[in-house]
Amino acid sequence: MMSSFQPRSALDADSVKAAYRRWARVYDSVFGGISAFGRRRAVAAVNALPGKKVLEVGVGTGLALPSYNKDKRITGIDLSEDMLERARLRVLRDHLGNIDDLLEMDAEATTFEDNSFDIAVAMFVASVVPHPDLLLKELKRLVRPGGHILFVNHFLADGGVRLKMERVMARASRSLGWHPDFAMETLLPPEDRARATVTPVPPMGLFTLVTLPQNKDR
Repeated sequence: MMSSFQPRSALDADSVKAAYRRWARVYDSVFGGISAFGRRRAVAAVNALPGKKVLEVGVGTGLALPSYNKDKRITGIDLSEDMLERARLRVLRDHLGNIDDLLEMDAEATTFEDNSFDIAVAMFVASVVPHPDLLLKELKRLVRPGGHILFVNHFLADGGVRLKMERVMARASRSLGWHPDFAMETLLPPEDRARATVTPVPPMGLFTLVTLPQNKDR
């Protein structure tokens, strides 16, 4: 049974930009290891899906970019130009020829045309954006019928010590730049939750991979 939760307060875009301006220089060393399991699982899922045009939402410093299959064409977007600068350096350093673009863009209101991508993947983004419902709506617009939307994220625990810690950490949401108390219900309405494949990511299931297929007849 899911735990009860109170709607978390929205992080505005300026707060997110400020937080990741602070984190940009140390993000890989501080969060790279923690996020590695979820990132690898998400990229492996993308690589296994049909379709070549991939949108990575919240590409950050580009930690995932070297892991995509070479036949996948990747467009990355992020709200933080500081993070994107490091992603562009990674592309050059690692000679990544399948990265089509890295753009500063609001994931809740992109400038892409409808059905532009086969796959959209958002890693550790759902608990960062101000309005997760708008993020989901936008990704549904961007991914073609029959395509897939993937999220890997930390979601609020059902109970126990971890839930108590997440409630305490939530007070620092603006400084962290993300919500430790982010519930899956905040992102997925019941009809999407019923269609989604939800897979805990080891170790300890700290992160969760959500795969949401797009209806073919929409």
